Amino acid sequence: MFLFKKKKEVVGIDIGSSSVKVVQIKDNKGSFQLLNVGIFPLPAEAIVDNTLMDSSAIAIGIKSLVASLDIKIKEVVCSISGNSVIIRKIVLPTMSQEELEEQISWEAEQYIPFDINDVNMDFQILSPDSIDPTRMNVLLVASKKDIINDYVSVFSDAGMQLSVVDVDSFAVQNAFEVNHDYTPEDVIALINIGASVMNVNVIKEGSTLFTRDVQMGGNLYSEEIQKQLGLSGEDAEIGKLLAHESHNKELQNVILAVNETITQEIRRSLDFYNSTANTDRISRVFVSGGCSKVYKLISAISEKTDLLVEILNPFAKLKYDEKDFDPEYLQEIAPLMAVPVGLAVRRIGDK
Repeated sequence: MFLFKKKKEVVGIDIGSSSVKVVQIKDNKGSFQLLNVGIFPLPAEAIVDNTLMDSSAIAIGIKSLVASLDIKIKEVVCSISGNSVIIRKIVLPTMSQEELEEQISWEAEQYIPFDINDVNMDFQILSPDSIDPTRMNVLLVASKKDIINDYVSVFSDAGMQLSVVDVDSFAVQNAFEVNHDYTPEDVIALINIGASVMNVNVIKEGSTLFTRDVQMGGNLYSEEIQKQLGLSGEDAEIGKLLAHESHNKELQNVILAVNETITQEIRRSLDFYNSTANTDRISRVFVSGGCSKVYKLISAISEKTDLLVEILNPFAKLKYDEKDFDPEYLQEIAPLMAVPVGLAVRRIGDK
């Protein structure tokens, strides 16, 4: 999102709070072919509150995963979310792209709670304002330079070059648009639930109408299972993933209680969007992230929002050789891979 060079192929690498995920995709004139995919677990506390706490372990993980997949490309696209990034939809007087590039630093100062010289910034013109046609909607994205520099250093230590920094919400949107059909009338909520951050992005015809990051995710299940049932962290993780196969009612009840907490937060975000929308009401919801597989969460979201809720499949329309990839394995990991797939379809120089 912030760093641009001439267009060429890249590898998408998602540094999550529990693992590094790598995807390499080839663009065959508009259709996409999966070349590589892999996941490498990170030590606990390697990333805390979106901060890279153990850069050495992360770099080793990236280097090991890339080597095991025999990936030769060195240029990387990664993404950030949560308190690492500021996303604002602002309304400005109508002007050209070139004029806005000259003025954006001055315009952004009132929306960025840091010294403007301390941030990397990007923007996208969205549409004319529906109330005043002399004004336009602009999506403003910014992150502190020291955060971006931490990622640059980690990839450099792994022998790679960070060429594009995107945002998790927009990477999920890329993965959705490549793999799922929708109509111009559809207003779609994309909800990506990671280990510690939940990204909400409401889109229509490729444009973001509303976006929000919530500091809440799959770790909440693990913490509650540990606390309520006295299990170790490892056993809590296993319980979270296998509750649908378990006859342990106590475990299932803990998960249902956390489902309620998470669905309330989703409902709150979508209600806030709907309260400010004119006619563009949300019609469909797609969920990604490891939590999309949690016991009864999808049905809980549907019940709470009274909307059709589906799991986003980032491999749905990708071509791949079944000699190289087990379809069952891809189906198993699909909910985890929306962000890295969305990163991997980027090309350096894209806007």
